[in-house]
Amino acid sequence: MVYEPEFVPTHVAPSAGLPTWRAPDDSSPSAGLDPLLPVRVTEHRGDWARIVCSNGWSAWVDGRLLITVPQGPPAVGGSPARTADARPLLGRLVEALGSYRSLVQDLAAGRIDLETFDRGTSGIRIGAVVDGDAVWLFDAEHDRWCYCDGTRMATYAASSPPAVRPGDPGPPPPAKPPIGGDSSPTETHPITWTGEA
Repeated sequence: MVYEPEFVPTHVAPSAGLPTWRAPDDSSPSAGLDPLLPVRVTEHRGDWARIVCSNGWSAWVDGRLLITVPQGPPAVGGSPARTADARPLLGRLVEALGSYRSLVQDLAAGRIDLETFDRGTSGIRIGAVVDGDAVWLFDAEHDRWCYCDGTRMATYAASSPPAVRPGDPGPPPPAKPPIGGDSSPTETHPITWTGEA
């Protein structure tokens, strides 16, 4: 199928491709997205994102793993879009590591017992790998690893399956068959974009 010029993608699948699901519940897998396939995100539900391909095929994916397509410059008077800034996450990691270090020092000095140490460290999740200019940071708030290029940050990998959090909208109601039409679902398939017009 030929890529439709009026289809404007917002993201692409990661270079390894991406599994899809019919619904955001991690129980009904569907076809996978090809590597770097352009998609448009139309809805978010927690970590889940509903995507639409240029042929109209739609599915749910782990939205944390999609790669954002850079958009053109904003219109006059608009605010420019920015890549996620790594500095706030670096600040949270330093703070969490400082708290953990303080608890370790208190435990080693006998100022607190092991039970107090366990309570104090409960919920702390810290991760950072620095190898020269290559930096990976764990974002505990979104349960993902990010790669940093200077202050710019992009999702590298998710550490758990996508989830719907309390307060996120529930699943959509099932589609009703057309009146007088066939009630069996129509099978659809994702496309592979070759980059050729």
